[in-house]
Amino acid sequence: MSRKSGNIVKHAVAAVAELHAMERRGEIKTNWKAAAKKPLPSGRDPDDAMEEIDWLTTELPKPQRKGHMTLRIDSDVLAWFRAQGKGYQSRINAILRRYYEQHTR
Repeated sequence: MSRKSGNIVKHAVAAVAELHAMERRGEIKTNWKAAAKKPLPSGRDPDDAMEEIDWLTTELPKPQRKGHMTLRIDSDVLAWFRAQGKGYQSRINAILRRYYEQHTR
């Protein structure tokens, strides 16, 4: 087992132990036994939103090709995005995409 996967197992075991301790202290209010007894939604109620999906014929959308450019952003804004951690450029792209979609409708 690699060092990385060994750490994951240790953390998972610790997390499970902490969850059991929280349950004993009454901090977890989920009643899984009662939830398991409830029937599954039939799909007749539109609020259930159960739609059959044919996974054999479903196609994933092709990812759009990204263009390369230099973009000048205010340093405080850029620092805030970078402080969010890995993937900050993807988040900036998602925000710009949302703005674009709202204005091209």
